[in-house]
Amino acid sequence: MTTLCFDFGNTRLKCAVFTDGHFSELLVLQNDDVDTIEELLAKYQPERSIFSSVIKNNAESEKLIAYKTVFHKLNEKSKLPITTPVGKPETIGSDRLAMVVAAVNLYPATHNLVVGMGSAITYNFVNKYQQFLGGGISPGLEMRFKSLNQFTAKLPLINADWNFPLVGYDTKTNLLSGVVLGLVKEIDGIIEMYGDKYSNFNVHLTGGDTAFIAPLLKNKIFADPYLIYKGLYAISEYNI
Repeated sequence: MTTLCFDFGNTRLKCAVFTDGHFSELLVLQNDDVDTIEELLAKYQPERSIFSSVIKNNAESEKLIAYKTVFHKLNEKSKLPITTPVGKPETIGSDRLAMVVAAVNLYPATHNLVVGMGSAITYNFVNKYQQFLGGGISPGLEMRFKSLNQFTAKLPLINADWNFPLVGYDTKTNLLSGVVLGLVKEIDGIIEMYGDKYSNFNVHLTGGDTAFIAPLLKNKIFADPYLIYKGLYAISEYNI
């Protein structure tokens, strides 16, 4: 059986393919036009689907997915293996819910901190009672590079490059050292602050920049760039 897990974020439109419960591939969609979705459905012939979006997506394409598959749209009324004891659960990003559900599925009886590496960096803490308590949000890697370019007169916009020195020797390497190592120290520092409050917990790193950031961290983590999709699949199973 094939399940498609759609994740429409601020930067990219993605779809993960699960076959018989196992992650098989990740697709990046150029757009969410009806023709694009029709082609995707024709190729994979999914029986089920789950849809998570933090943007204003194409309503007609969403209707098509719902018509062609056993469909669930992740929202504040979805059945979850966690509780969300916060003031306004409807304001929690669906991507954050998926991350913590995946962590709970992997380690159900422990505290879990999930760090999501997307357009924004999200820190998501779920305790051993499976209560998602919240966390924090800060600018993501690409956003940090863009802000330095947009809010200064002369600093260029550069792409992430993981071969740079601690002491930058030109503008590009100064930017890389400051932005990348600054983000690494932020993540390590926040993990340590959680450690001061909670004596024992797992740390999960996920998202597009996982492979680059994980080796630079000094704290022990579980790195899985596909964790959010595994969470979406688990939620789809809860909501059949």
